[in-house]
Amino acid sequence: MRSIIRSASVAAIALALTLSGGTVAGAQPSTVASGNVSTVARTADGRAVTSPAAVAAVEAYWTPARMAAAVDLDLRAPDATGPSPAAPQGKPGSIVPIHPSRGLSALNQSIVVGKVYVTVPGGTGQCSASALSSGKRRLVLTAGHCVHAGAGGGWYSNFIFVPGFRQGTEPVGRFVAGNLTARTAWVSSSNSDEDMAIAIMNNGGIYNAKVVDTVGGMGLRWNWGYQVAVTILGYPATGGFPGDVQYFCQGTTWNGHNQQVRAWCNMTQGSSGGPWLQEYNDQTGLGYSNSVVSHRHDNPDQMDGPYFDDDIKSLYDYAEGLSPA
Repeated sequence: MRSIIRSASVAAIALALTLSGGTVAGAQPSTVASGNVSTVARTADGRAVTSPAAVAAVEAYWTPARMAAAVDLDLRAPDATGPSPAAPQGKPGSIVPIHPSRGLSALNQSIVVGKVYVTVPGGTGQCSASALSSGKRRLVLTAGHCVHAGAGGGWYSNFIFVPGFRQGTEPVGRFVAGNLTARTAWVSSSNSDEDMAIAIMNNGGIYNAKVVDTVGGMGLRWNWGYQVAVTILGYPATGGFPGDVQYFCQGTTWNGHNQQVRAWCNMTQGSSGGPWLQEYNDQTGLGYSNSVVSHRHDNPDQMDGPYFDDDIKSLYDYAEGLSPA
């Protein structure tokens, strides 16, 4: 199936929120558990983002000029095929989406999806991401290579999430990460089967509230098989795409190679980390995340994402366990 792709526009948002919590506290140095790894988020000069002053420093760092200069962090890969893995064996699971505290008006783009900006060696980088449903309401889902360089590299700094970003506008403000988590196989080996990450966000935005309270959160699904209907959202930034407008592709996935799903989609660099959504509702901007954009291929109209099996649920539980109330 060929991709369907279009630009989207933001409608007005009316939110009344109960504020709770603040800076992500009690962060520890990098830790590893059950195939997952985490680190305290840091500023470019190495300060842990564990205080209001550090959060403010990250927000101030991201000037319009730095955002405009950000390099797209997407990966490219040859058109690998190879034998298909065994049929998925895990039990299918779901976590339902969460609406924001007072609901959204109808949207033509998802306010739950936004842009990620990070400091990388030698400059700044950009990706896509989405807020993720959880009890503590602080999680943001993206690709592993949007938080860590992979084998031989390190964690990126100044991680910021701007939901609903459009042509320089930030309709609900920005959120700064306090902790970053990823799969150990990505961090140690650049294994694209595990190219997934979850950031734990400080309070922020125009209401100084939790990110999921502010914009809602996508649901999550795992072990649903390789062939599912999805809507892919992201911010492509090359090949004629502007990088500051949200686009989508729709189609049915298949097993591309290894433990990865593939789809027809002509979005380009900048869309990494954007969610692959089952049952996406363009009136609420919500759906069930079933993968994230990982890399494109020599065929410019195809892209891959990690197959969401028990590993994403393990990472989700790990990140939620690290998240403060």
